Amino acid sequence: MEAARRWPLWLQGLALLWGRAVLGLEQIRTTVPPAPAQACSALSQKSCEECLKNVSCLWCYTNNTCIDYPVRSILPSSSLCSLSNARWGVCWINFEALIIALAVVAGLILVSVTVCCCYCCYCRKRSRSRLDEEEQLARKREERRLQSLQRKHERKLKHDEIRKKYGLLQDSDNPYSRFENE
Repeated sequence: MEAARRWPLWLQGLALLWGRAVLGLEQIRTTVPPAPAQACSALSQKSCEECLKNVSCLWCYTNNTCIDYPVRSILPSSSLCSLSNARWGVCWINFEALIIALAVVAGLILVSVTVCCCYCCYCRKRSRSRLDEEEQLARKREERRLQSLQRKHERKLKHDEIRKKYGLLQDSDNPYSRFENE
């Protein structure tokens, strides 16, 4: 019980409404036909709990009346009952708090979806740039390797010319000739 008090009021309302929705779905699944609903006006001057047992009813605290929920409009008009005094679903949460709680939840969902989309796009862009960087590094590495081989070949040619000039270059036909001392 103490843990339930720690929850914010709107979260309790949402949990209770969710429980009512699940309970309503379970009732729909049963094969027993529901009892005919009592008219909301017949529940006036009784308790809020009795009025709200019928989900099509709205309890107004200003004059303790149970009225039919205005289905055509999403919110009841102020001429019918002010939002701070209107109750639907549960007696302890008014329409203002319910609207604020639903708006906060919807806002959090939108923000989280937006953040996830932006993060995913950023990661894709980052992974593409990594691939581009890796390809560029591989190209540069290959260019350096080719340049190194070319310089190595040029050095070998230069060294061979010097060896030839001083007679140190052996015949390529017979590299295993006998060394002669003079």
